[in-house]
Parts: sequence; structure tokens; C-alpha cells
Amino acid sequence: MKFIALDIGSTSIKGVVWDLDRLQVVGKSVRVASPDAIAGLPAGHFELDPMQVTQLVGKVVDALSAADNCDGIVSCTQMAGVVLTDEQGSPLTNYLSWRDQRLQMKHQREGQSCYELLLQRLGDVVIRQLGHECKLGSSLALLFWLQQNGQLPPDAIPMLLGDFVGMQLAHAEPVTEYTNALGAMNLETRRWHDEAFHELGIDSLHWPRLCDPYSPVGHITLKGRKVPWYPSVGDHQCALAGTLLGVNELSINASTGSQVSVLSDDYCPGDYQIRPYFDNRYLNTLTHLPAGRSLNVIVDLLTELTKSQGLALDDPWPYILSEAEKTETDLDVELTFFTGPLGHRGGIRNITLENLAVGPLFRAAFENMAANYETAASRLGIQNIEKLVLSGSLVRRSPTLQRKIIERLVFPQRLVEFEEETMVGLLVLALVASGKHTSLSAASDSPTIRNLAVSSSAYMGLTR
Repeated sequence: MKFIALDIGSTSIKGVVWDLDRLQVVGKSVRVASPDAIAGLPAGHFELDPMQVTQLVGKVVDALSAADNCDGIVSCTQMAGVVLTDEQGSPLTNYLSWRDQRLQMKHQREGQSCYELLLQRLGDVVIRQLGHECKLGSSLALLFWLQQNGQLPPDAIPMLLGDFVGMQLAHAEPVTEYTNALGAMNLETRRWHDEAFHELGIDSLHWPRLCDPYSPVGHITLKGRKVPWYPSVGDHQCALAGTLLGVNELSINASTGSQVSVLSDDYCPGDYQIRPYFDNRYLNTLTHLPAGRSLNVIVDLLTELTKSQGLALDDPWPYILSEAEKTETDLDVELTFFTGPLGHRGGIRNITLENLAVGPLFRAAFENMAANYETAASRLGIQNIEKLVLSGSLVRRSPTLQRKIIERLVFPQRLVEFEEETMVGLLVLALVASGKHTSLSAASDSPTIRNLAVSSSAYMGLTR
């Protein structure tokens, strides 16, 4: 039995064919660049042509289906954002991306943004019920902006990008899988938050049916066969499913961005975000922690002079990692250069003639990252944690960072060796959708999947 797995991402659209019987990738992965944002829009706007995305996904599916028969298609999609459609699935708007920042613009009242007005309308109780996920690029926020600016089409259907693609390619019914109901679902009831919709004046919309990821919602014809199309899931939760995250495990992921997460069987609000997870669970998480994006600010500073001279510089990271491994330092670095849950201003302090060098600088940066993870873990609660799950390219590449994390969070740990966690997460979901396992946790705990997760050769074709 073979399933196509698709990751409809922000920078690329990629896919593989999983053989569910052998638990291995068939052939090569296929990857195409995601379309550029539509040019000429006002400041803060970030929109994509959803039909262009659909065409690119169709090309990936065609390329993957050419070599073999397919028994199902599973996918994950970039979370938040929204595209509005009519009842036939035709787009009434572009896809307003999660990267859109238009709500920061000033609203009708002097000194107040549309986002500030939204938070006032909702209030603390509703914001908590939404999991503290009503961000600038959330579907709820973007729909509120359209309503406030007289641009909300009446009786429209709000869709996530992956499910819009399914409507176009597979005539899928309008649905939203629970993990993609981010910031619009009442986590206490696991239903759409009708009260929030009313407060924001968007209650005339026809919200899709909420569903789990294991039942097909449409069919696409490939090589003369009707192939089931399953609901698209959230890429963050899918990646964590790919790490085989279990209850009582603390996930630390560090790549361009960074997150700390734990699973919960119950809705337990606190000083963190809560996201719907698979099989009626919840994901308590802190996202947008400083990681590769912040480190690249320092790299850009260090390489500015060579770039100004037009000099080509080889990959600086092998040298950075090697030098950071060699030294201890009393340099103090705070990587909060971008707004996040731990602040919005960074710094480099306690500089001396001896410690202002590449090795000490990045050693201090890694120490700050580890300290941030300890702070985030304390917010989430670590009293029941039994194991650390470390994932992401930055953790894999840096023994220094691994060691600093383990020094602060003293638990048994396992390192996720493979790169494409989302593709492995889609494999696990496909195993449940195909009937080979009864739940995500059952599939994740299967000895064959556990053995696969520690065998790097099993992921040939998934690494970049």
C-alpha cells in the first residue's frame, strides 16, 4: 500500500511516496518552490494566489504518481492565514498568509491598531479559550480586518490553504482538521468559537466542518484510479508527530525558528499557547523562541564587510560550530532580537578584549538558547517529564547546544536524527488512515516505527 505525502510549505511544496508495508520511501522526493507573494500590495500585506499554489501542488502529485499506483494522499499545510471561497469552492480572495502584518496598521482611532481593537473585543477569557493563538496572521485576525474594512464577502467559507487545494484537486468537501483550527476553535468545547465570531462581526461566514485526519473528504483521479484525499493537518503538529513525541516527553526543536512543547490529554490553560493535537489531545507550546534566525543576525554582522567587497564566503557554520566547541566564556548574549514570548530586545554584554571573538560569541549564544529552553519548559511544567526529545537542524549540527540543553534539563534524551520530521509525521498519519493502526499513539509506539526512527538509512531521499 502506497500513500503520497505532501508538505504545502511557505518556501517550498514537497512530497514523497511512502510504502506503508515496507515503511520506506519509494523513489525520489519532489520539491518545487512556493510561489512569490503578490507584488504591489499595501504595506504589511502578504498574499498568495491560491490557484497558483494549487497548480504547483498538482504538479508535485502528478510527478509522484507517475511511477506507481497510489492508495491515498495525506498532507500538512502552513498554519493560520485564510482564503475565502464560495459554495462551489471558487476563491473569493487571495490566500492571506500567516506572514501578513496588516493588523498592525493604525485603525480608526488615533494611536490604536486593528489588532489592539481585536484584543479588546475578544477579552482575556476568549483569548485564553482560543489558546492564546489569535496572532496577527491568524484566520480570525485577518477576517476581522476584512470585516472592519468592508471587504468581507457575505456567506463565504473560510478555508486553510491545504484544504482549499483539496477542494480544487480532489473535489473535497469544505473541512478543517482540528490541528488547523488554530486560534478559531474554543479549546474548552473543541468547537468553533461562535462567541468570538459574533464579537468580531464575522458570524455570517459558513465555517467548514471540523474533522479528524483519518477519513477521506474527496477523491482525485490518478492514472485512471480514484484515490482518497485526506484532510490537511497543521505542519507544526505534524512535525511533532514525526518525532514520535509521547506523553511525558518534552520536545525542543531548534532550526530557523524554535519551539518547546509537551502533550496533554486535557485542556489546561496557562502562560503558554495551546494548540489542538491529534486524537483529542492538546499541545502546550511556546513558539517563536530565538534560534537560527537570531543567530543569522550575528552571522550577517560578521560577514557584512566581506559582502561589501563582493567577496564570496564559504559556509561559515563549520568554523562557528568548531570555535564554539573549543571555549568557555563569560560573554553574555541575549538572542531576543525578534518579538517573541521571551522579549523583543536582544544584547551582547560583558565584552572584553579576550572574549570578543567568534567562538565565545556563539558559545554564549548557545548558552542563552539553552537558558531560554529551560525558562520555556518551566512555564509548560516539567514535573511529569521523563524524557527530552531534541530535533531540528541546529540541534543536530551543534554538540555544544545539545550539551548546554542537557546540562539545564537533566532528563534522559533522544535526538531525532532525520531532517524531514513532517514527512515522517505524515507516514504515521497515513498508517492510521489506511487502517494499519488504530490511533496516532498506537502507530508511534509500534516497535517497527520506533526502529525506523533510529535508522538513518530508512530516510534516504528525505534529507535535503
